[in-house]
Amino acid sequence: MKVIGINGSPRKNWNTGTLLNKVLDGVKSIGGETELINLYKLKYGGCISCFHCKKKDEKHGICAINDDLSPVLEKLKDADSIAFASPVYFMNISSGLSAFLERFLFSNMIYSNEIPTVFPKTISSAFIYTMNITENQMREIGLEKNLKAYQHYIYKILGMKPELLYAYNTYQFSDYNKYESSIFSKEDKAKYKEEQFPIDCKKAFDIGINLLK
Repeated sequence: MKVIGINGSPRKNWNTGTLLNKVLDGVKSIGGETELINLYKLKYGGCISCFHCKKKDEKHGICAINDDLSPVLEKLKDADSIAFASPVYFMNISSGLSAFLERFLFSNMIYSNEIPTVFPKTISSAFIYTMNITENQMREIGLEKNLKAYQHYIYKILGMKPELLYAYNTYQFSDYNKYESSIFSKEDKAKYKEEQFPIDCKKAFDIGINLLK
């Protein structure tokens, strides 16, 4: 059983990457195989609306663009589960993960009520979000609604609702004194990180276990 982790953060070893690796650690703890893909190491773009993947005389589910993302999209067909992870930038997931999902989801979606997906099998998935705002702020600005759109299409394409983890009020810098960040209290940020981030890491680890159950 193999779980592929898709890291949509340009900072591969910070909050998002750490939580995604905890998911994969959970998978490995019960004997699962894992692979981590850092999207920002690849050169690729989003969907170009060529509709090759919708042509009746072509094989559906294959994106016509040939770039660094092409072999990744093929790998996903053999996965038993996928864990997606992204920081939140300006009310949505990162541009890197958004471009990836355009290619992955659209190529597997058919304009047919009878065939909503051509992904080869039903598999579990998870979505890990990290953000600098608090949980109350997320709900006040309606961010949760924005994120549900991708969750809906992941459910439609993969056949199962994704497990979700929201990590709030993340610690952005290793040294807050080096950056203009006066709207934050570095003491409060450090305290929240010390108390909450280990809890989020445990939740991520448990998600990894659940993905293969």
